[in-house]
Amino acid sequence: MKHFLLLLTLFFVAITAKAGLFDKHAPLKVDEAFIFSAEQNQQQVNLHWQIADGYYLYKKEIHVEIANMPVKGIVFPAGESHKDEFFGEVEIFTHHLTLAVPIKDIPNDSQLSISYQGCTEGFCYPPETKLVNIKDVLSKQISSEEQTLSEQDHLAQQLSNSKYSIFWFFILGLGLAFTPCVLPMLPLLSAIVIGHGQRPSTSKALFLSFVYVQGMALTYTLLGLIVALIGLPFQVALQSPYVLIGLSILFIILSLSMFGLFELQLPVAWQTKLTLLSQKQKGGVFSGVFIMGMISGLVASPCTTAPLSGVLLYVAQSGDLLTGGITLYLLALGMGLPLMLITVFGNKILPKSGSWMIIIKELFGFVLLLLPVFLLIRVFPNWEATIIVIWLIAFCCWVSSKRYWVGLLVTFIIFFSVNQFSHFPFTDNSAVGKQKILSTTSFQVVSSYDELQQLLKANPKSIAMLDLYADWCVACKEFEKYTFSDPRVQQNFENILLLQADMTENSSENIQLMKKLNVLGLPTIIFFDQNAQEIENSRITGFMDAESFLKVLKPHLMSRSHNE
Repeated sequence: MKHFLLLLTLFFVAITAKAGLFDKHAPLKVDEAFIFSAEQNQQQVNLHWQIADGYYLYKKEIHVEIANMPVKGIVFPAGESHKDEFFGEVEIFTHHLTLAVPIKDIPNDSQLSISYQGCTEGFCYPPETKLVNIKDVLSKQISSEEQTLSEQDHLAQQLSNSKYSIFWFFILGLGLAFTPCVLPMLPLLSAIVIGHGQRPSTSKALFLSFVYVQGMALTYTLLGLIVALIGLPFQVALQSPYVLIGLSILFIILSLSMFGLFELQLPVAWQTKLTLLSQKQKGGVFSGVFIMGMISGLVASPCTTAPLSGVLLYVAQSGDLLTGGITLYLLALGMGLPLMLITVFGNKILPKSGSWMIIIKELFGFVLLLLPVFLLIRVFPNWEATIIVIWLIAFCCWVSSKRYWVGLLVTFIIFFSVNQFSHFPFTDNSAVGKQKILSTTSFQVVSSYDELQQLLKANPKSIAMLDLYADWCVACKEFEKYTFSDPRVQQNFENILLLQADMTENSSENIQLMKKLNVLGLPTIIFFDQNAQEIENSRITGFMDAESFLKVLKPHLMSRSHNE
């Protein structure tokens, strides 16, 4: 029954991966894809971009100005090389970007104008501009919800939502409590907390164990705050491929310790001194128990050193004191919860030691191996699928060593979930990618929303198609080169009024057009009926090959021809 439930769970996980990990989703809103914030740090303003997975910012499109003059002295970190079919080799930033803007010689009443532009696969956003008042940023953080020249009216408030991920660290701490290094120590720690006298009441035992855990949590929280304080230099360093590769190697080595190849712990001399100091504290007394908890947080366990290093990496990248403190506090709270339960209810609730504890430890090793996976994806974004599959193969081999037939079935399920993934870095399965025909489609240019309405109301064709295009939009060029040039598409275009709006410039007319049509980014293609109304569920965002485009186009043409 246990094996059946395990397989059922893995099957649904695999199906989810097939439906979600490797499939295209609707693009995020611009302020969700690139979460912007600014904060003051001594004599500089730090600009932060939290970039969603699969999205990137163009280095050459990031500009910081005051009164239309570029701000000098800004040092950009090394970006990633990105080969663009139409723009050639360009430099991009993924995941995180921090820029330090010197403000020593800039008046406090000045206003920074920050413009940037980003893309994802098959979809590009218009240039985005944020306005930051220096006098405001000196006293509070300016985020995406504040002054903006965004083309969108509805800004997503995702900053607070991103904090929810830290609660997973409570689960991580709970899991660490059941590793072979920690679990056997829980009865001993329980006895130390209670003391050698008469067993206290249940309420006092609970409170003593809670005080002990708070002492341990304080140590971890302080550690998180310290790491978060130095988070900014760490974030800048993490833009370098050399640092990312070095960290990947480090975490691979750390993960090997979880598989029993070697042990990581403090030097014996340090552990001895800390243990002696802990033994001097009197059990059963609140102050002594609290101090013992603080000291125990410093005694690094061989089973917790590697995962703790991974947590600290997460905190350092966030650079957020609140995130750093809460993350480590929840980790310690999760580790301390079993201790509190044993102190109150005794050893009866403690599961028996066995091989399952080793399995948990090794499972954490694979969780830790995910860190170098995500770090290496930043350096080699085109090899994302390959790196993930390598991790999956290693995990399947480990599962096979525990339960041979289960491992084989899990391997089959996982590869079943990825076998239709057509974007491996070493393959090109796109038939449209092989077309070399240039588009000969004739579009009527639209320069404003009012002009669009006039053309739509005078439309002599069954439907109208508006293509929002820009010179900087790679996917727009792909539409022109691969999709619009297809003879089957050209044939269907004969019954359509073809309109095109050039969104290359961030002009007031273009901003109004995007607001009126609620356009998120480019490319966007909108279909209208003869009443100048947008056809429901017809909008296209992101690149489509000719086959997919025709599947969207033909039903609307057929329905309109029947109505006429």
